[in-house]
Amino acid sequence: MERSFTPPGKDPGQPDASCESACTATAAVSDQGVVAGWSEGARRLLGYSSSQVLGRAAASLLADAGEAARHPWGELERWSGTVALRHRDGHELELDVLAHRRAPVGGPAEWLVVSAVAGPADTLSTETLEQWAFRQSPDSLAIFDTDRRLVQVSVGMQQALRLTEKVMRGLRMTDIAPGEGSTQIDSGMRRALECGEVQRRNAALRLPGTSPGLGWSAYLTPLKDPGGRVRAVCLAAHPGPEGSFVQQREFLVHEAEARIGSSLDIGLTAQEFSDVAVPDFADFVAVDLLDFPQQLDAAAPVSTTKPVVVRRAAYRSVLKGSGLFPAAAGAATFYPAASPPAQCLALGHAALYGSDALALDGWAQADAGAAWLGGAGMQSLMVVPLVSDGSSLGIALFARHRHREPFDVGDLRVAEELAAKAAVALDHARRHTQARTTTMALQRSLLPQTLPDQTAVGIASRYVPAVTQAGVGGDWFDVIPLSGARVALVVGDVVGHGIRASATMGRLRTAVRTLADVDLPADELLTHLDDLVLHLSVEEGARDPAAETAVGIGSTCLYAIYDPVSRRCTLARAGHPPPAVVTPDGVVRFLDVPAGPPLGLGGMPFEAVEAELPEGSLIVLYTDGLLEAREHDIDEALDKMFAALARPAMALETICDRVLTALLTHPPADDVALLVARTRALHADRVATWDLDFDFAVVSRARRHTGDQLAAWGLDDAAFISELVVSELVTNAIRYGQPPIQLRLIHQDSTLVCEVFDSGSTTPHMRRARTFDEGGRGLLMVAQLVQRWGTRHDRVGKTVWAEQSLAAI
Repeated sequence: MERSFTPPGKDPGQPDASCESACTATAAVSDQGVVAGWSEGARRLLGYSSSQVLGRAAASLLADAGEAARHPWGELERWSGTVALRHRDGHELELDVLAHRRAPVGGPAEWLVVSAVAGPADTLSTETLEQWAFRQSPDSLAIFDTDRRLVQVSVGMQQALRLTEKVMRGLRMTDIAPGEGSTQIDSGMRRALECGEVQRRNAALRLPGTSPGLGWSAYLTPLKDPGGRVRAVCLAAHPGPEGSFVQQREFLVHEAEARIGSSLDIGLTAQEFSDVAVPDFADFVAVDLLDFPQQLDAAAPVSTTKPVVVRRAAYRSVLKGSGLFPAAAGAATFYPAASPPAQCLALGHAALYGSDALALDGWAQADAGAAWLGGAGMQSLMVVPLVSDGSSLGIALFARHRHREPFDVGDLRVAEELAAKAAVALDHARRHTQARTTTMALQRSLLPQTLPDQTAVGIASRYVPAVTQAGVGGDWFDVIPLSGARVALVVGDVVGHGIRASATMGRLRTAVRTLADVDLPADELLTHLDDLVLHLSVEEGARDPAAETAVGIGSTCLYAIYDPVSRRCTLARAGHPPPAVVTPDGVVRFLDVPAGPPLGLGGMPFEAVEAELPEGSLIVLYTDGLLEAREHDIDEALDKMFAALARPAMALETICDRVLTALLTHPPADDVALLVARTRALHADRVATWDLDFDFAVVSRARRHTGDQLAAWGLDDAAFISELVVSELVTNAIRYGQPPIQLRLIHQDSTLVCEVFDSGSTTPHMRRARTFDEGGRGLLMVAQLVQRWGTRHDRVGKTVWAEQSLAAI
């Protein structure tokens, strides 16, 4: 049976010539997908009469029959989108369709599908309709240009301001309705133009014939062109009765919650507090804080009989150049004992003062710095303490100019709420600042204060702490002198931030120095360090299972040993970024060092590699914070670093500065440690080597070689001690070691190193000889004659070495 639509309110028996039947295509589709209704507009749109469509599958009208499966109408209450339909004559139509699910009385549920049908050409442009809608709107709307002068205004705004558009056009809000309310709206307008964001202002406009309490809640929306440039500002205002000021105060408190405490910087937090209060609530605000640091867990009492010295953290004033609150941010401010601010700090109570209050007169007489009380027409003052967890942090001063209503008791309550929220944020920032200061002090004390002068390499370094709320991390570096004129270069990064990471870093740095002192190869040193980190993780977890370190202490490390005699560098790394090398000809590359797992995982071996470096090469070690400072664009970071390193520069300090300048375009979110070393070489004229027979008779020959070589170096004064040392070391090698034996002398600038190698693995020990013992005094004598001595184990054999200073000779 044929079914057609009848618009609501129409007689089914009358012909339907309305816009709805002629210009709206309407169809009903059952849950089974069968067309159950067809309107005249649908016939005009697709060319099918109702008799040709009713009872057919709706999918047969689609241009693509498979498209029906992509519209899950049965799961929705409403659907909208674009559908491709097939006209009766065969051509395809792309239509915007809206479908509603409905349940007619007495009938099954079905879908009502509607789409607009193109009607006769409309002579009204969209732009014309928008202009009519704006101008005739009963809402209070106005558009101001970038100079904040009125361009257009709605009927509702004209009625609210009781002025015509002709009179107001070209004027600013402060010209149309002079007063503090319009000043606040004008300031919001200026802010919207500057930042391009919607601003909200609560203001009271003083209009002829209205009560003084008429309040407006105004939204100022920047109007942007397609290019994003702000071209005007739209003011939408909602006038209300005096009770709207209650809402204004509530809004102010909510805004304080959103804006105060966005960072952990004390000065910025105090300034956010001032910016919230001015100009909507007060004309002038100053935030004065007691000097930090104080005890965090105990309030610092303020005497009621002694002057108080505070530090100005922030201030803001609506008047420019008025001299109000002359102390600049960061300056010390002195308050006499009887002054309202000092009493507020001592008693912890907020107070409200009028311009004629005796307390203010006494303050002005006792303090020449309080001349501002009358200098700018101040007529009302509130002094509110900043207290958090029972600890007094400082005070906030609120003042109003003579052109505004004085503060009342309700304003005092609002000021106390604002101060309470600010105090919590300031206390949080204070605690973070003190924790960061403590961590920084610990971090600095654990890092090398000065880098030792090295014959093997020239050194320069940089350390840049993170500036995030997480705090300072556990990045570190070190330069460790080794035997045989060699040097170890170390860079590491402990996972995490704060004092735990810094403390762990200190323990690892000490462990590396201890392990390096026994001349362990690079891969073996990392293995021992990995065991230590595993032990620390277990220890931390047992001490505090809830601590973040209970799940394990993670760290990365790169350990490199450079030998200036062979000009070879041995490296191993544990999950750390590879080092960069710059050869003297300016070629920059990464050394191919197997990554190895981070420290603390255990079970995986570390692999060391050797690379021969020409004299004058640069070795660049760093932590990953250097690359992550480029906002995770690692390729760009590497390009920047390589470009900075490729530029020729003699001074290593200059190279460090270039790298940091290129990569740290903003304060880093993670610590950055950078260590740059330029290799040097000990040439053949500074090193002498002899292969010795495995016979005690060779000891005298070794002494003779030593004396001759020292004479050639001009070190005759060192010959006696050196010959004794060589004699003892060679004798021990023959007695306790294995052939072959080799003697080597290394002449550095201020030291002389004697080394004896043998292929045995027995480590010599120094012992105290008894009175009648025939042996046991040799190494004791060596230890007394030289600056330091030790044993270095190689893959095969060992080297016993002794280093004596030439400075005292």
